[in-house]
Amino acid sequence: MSQPQLTTPPARDDLIAFVYEEARLIDDKRFDDWLALFADDGRYWIPLVPGQQDGINHASLMYEDRLLLQLRIERMRSPRAFSLQPESRCLHVLQCPEVVAQDHESGTYLTRTRYIYVETRGEEQQVYACTAEHTLVLRDGMLKVRQKRVNLLNCDAALPSVQLFM
Repeated sequence: MSQPQLTTPPARDDLIAFVYEEARLIDDKRFDDWLALFADDGRYWIPLVPGQQDGINHASLMYEDRLLLQLRIERMRSPRAFSLQPESRCLHVLQCPEVVAQDHESGTYLTRTRYIYVETRGEEQQVYACTAEHTLVLRDGMLKVRQKRVNLLNCDAALPSVQLFM
């Protein structure tokens, strides 16, 4: 499903549908389509500690711009990506996204979604409790991710390597 072009400011349902589609693209391993949801200045951020204020001045579990996300996707496709043998699979189980802020004048929107993320590889399975905050912007009639912040409930614990995108 491709994102419809909006001729009016997005409604609450448009924002919620966007979040569901973003998770579905990851689960379906449609990574190019997923990356296309990001604005040119988009970021994917997983803070290292609860309440972390930024990903630039503090260490993070992940803080990647579009270029780094593209490189990660290319690495995942490589037959030399031994950490992905056997192949990883994932599933997002989302609560209904909450629309936290809508600023139609600036074209900026914020959603918050609590969810469970499950990733499996061979006989190993990892389960995480997460809250995603999507900062969305309206660009040329399309919603784009300016930032996806994934707050892990146990972000300050020793964590195994997550191969896909939460």
